[in-house]
Amino acid sequence: MTQPHFDVFRLGAGDLAAMRELNRLFAEAFDDQASYVLAEPDDAYLARLLAKADFIALVAREGDAIVGGLVAYQLEKFEQARSEIYIYDLAVAETHRRQGIASALIAALKPIARKLGAWVIYVQADYGDDPAVALYTRLGAREDVMHFDIPVDEGA
Repeated sequence: MTQPHFDVFRLGAGDLAAMRELNRLFAEAFDDQASYVLAEPDDAYLARLLAKADFIALVAREGDAIVGGLVAYQLEKFEQARSEIYIYDLAVAETHRRQGIASALIAALKPIARKLGAWVIYVQADYGDDPAVALYTRLGAREDVMHFDIPVDEGA
């Protein structure tokens, strides 16, 4: 059996179509059309976001198709002159899972994190998402924490 060939790229301000394709991949992988494709931002917003050094969007391509992707943010710290990288979303197309794509995306993030002065990359996983938990356990130390969403609306 031959290994599929894929390449990992960082998206920039001109990669609007690829970012939209990545959002469709996230929508399918997370079964969440409402968050990823139903209220897409306009081109100017996406271009500004993709141009920021502290926003990192990586894609794995097989030929012309995006088969995996990762979106991360640099969080500058206050207690020391350093930062952390937070992987916000990471997904691989169902047809391409268990082929090393997620690991390759995280590996490609590491030199970017070092260049930005980050001391750690961190990611959350949901209970029951056993493949993600297994991957992250192989790559780093686990911390059990609670996550709270605090609404910004006064009435909520």
